[in-house]
Amino acid sequence: MKTKGLYIFPKDKQCITGKRERYGRQVLADIRVYLKKEPHQFVTVPEFSSYCGLNVEDLLDYLD
Repeated sequence: MKTKGLYIFPKDKQCITGKRERYGRQVLADIRVYLKKEPHQFVTVPEFSSYCGLNVEDLLDYLD
């Protein structure tokens, strides 16, 4: 049984957009600044989908 991830990582962003992993790290850093998070805090799937304008369910299905 697979479990759905709670957080987004640069590799996930790379798979979603087809861009390089470095771009994924930069986008996640931008989201942390936008959400006023500390650099060590994770970005969750709902936060990522809200920032990017994606449907949470579709994103979770894609990541699963």
